[in-house]
Amino acid sequence: MTKFVLFDIDGTLIGSDGASNRALDRALTKLTGVKEGFRGISFAGKTDLQIVREGLKSLGLSQSGDLPHAIINLYLSYLSGELSNGAGHVKVGVWEILQILSDTEDVHLGLLTGNFKKGAELKLGQFGLMEFFQVGAFGSDSEDRHELLPIAVLRLREIENVSLAYDHCVVIGDTPRDVECARVHGASSIAVATGPYSVEQLNKTEANHVVSDLSNSDQIVQLIINL
Repeated sequence: MTKFVLFDIDGTLIGSDGASNRALDRALTKLTGVKEGFRGISFAGKTDLQIVREGLKSLGLSQSGDLPHAIINLYLSYLSGELSNGAGHVKVGVWEILQILSDTEDVHLGLLTGNFKKGAELKLGQFGLMEFFQVGAFGSDSEDRHELLPIAVLRLREIENVSLAYDHCVVIGDTPRDVECARVHGASSIAVATGPYSVEQLNKTEANHVVSDLSNSDQIVQLIINL
């Protein structure tokens, strides 16, 4: 059975040592004068615009008009420098699982991330991971994460000429939001506790499987194939 395996980025494929937070704070300060305005705002599982709007709301600033997009654009211009200055890393087992899946017949890889496409490319490009992904859906496609899986499936058809139903998709991510964006479309999910949520917390979601990390690549490939 053909599978479309969609990976989240932050907390799942990589850890960026707070590069996104720093770049966003710099952008906000540059445009509004407010320092550390995103302190206390959880980034986990959210789209970039959703994060920005929540931060602006908490500060009593306008969430509409040009300001949110201006912050995103400036954030993206700062992100590369913050990534190169940080101590980011590829999560354990990621290289192995991506290599195995990319070599597995009838398995297609994709991204499903709240990052704007440019941000995703910068983050994965920093570690040479972008080569695994020709297809994806991004926070720049929709502010609502629930809309991203259908976009990714459409792109798979357009780019790789592969058509499949949502129940042939497997979302791999580190937050309950990753699980939920799969569930609403009848897709499967594997939750991985390499981000801010523990195995115990992820076990309370409706994920098909919960794993501590991606280090047991053979086991995880079998989980995917059997879903």
